[in-house]
Amino acid sequence: MPAPRRERPGGFTLVELMIAIVIVAILSAIAIPGYRSYVQRAQRAEAKTALLRVQGAQEKFFVQYNRYAAALAPAVPDGLGTPTTTETGLYTLALAMTDGGTGFRVTATTRAGGSQADDGRCASLSIDNNGLKAARNSAGADTTQDCWR
Repeated sequence: MPAPRRERPGGFTLVELMIAIVIVAILSAIAIPGYRSYVQRAQRAEAKTALLRVQGAQEKFFVQYNRYAAALAPAVPDGLGTPTTTETGLYTLALAMTDGGTGFRVTATTRAGGSQADDGRCASLSIDNNGLKAARNSAGADTTQDCWR
């Protein structure tokens, strides 16, 4: 008669469990920053859309009144009647007159406390009446190539 088999108890050893935890930690360290970067780029689209919308509204205003509007919020005749924040409030919009009132620059800046506030790479995006786009990081350096692509 053969000897009875000893069954190995089910489950994981401590070493196997530690290896699995290390693998998950490494994958998380790689994936989470990449995901956050992707989300920031996607949310920048909201700022770009708002800037282009204001630029279009300014051109329409110019055709009707032969000048650019000096403000966003109040309605015609002095302003465009557009909101001063983007659709979900991630960015604050500001309009400035340039070239002695014959031009404009509209800027979208990340709101403090918002989910985009830690986007130091593209802290502000702007566009002017000539269609020139610009972007600045939180230190004030030009990041137009990275932010407007």
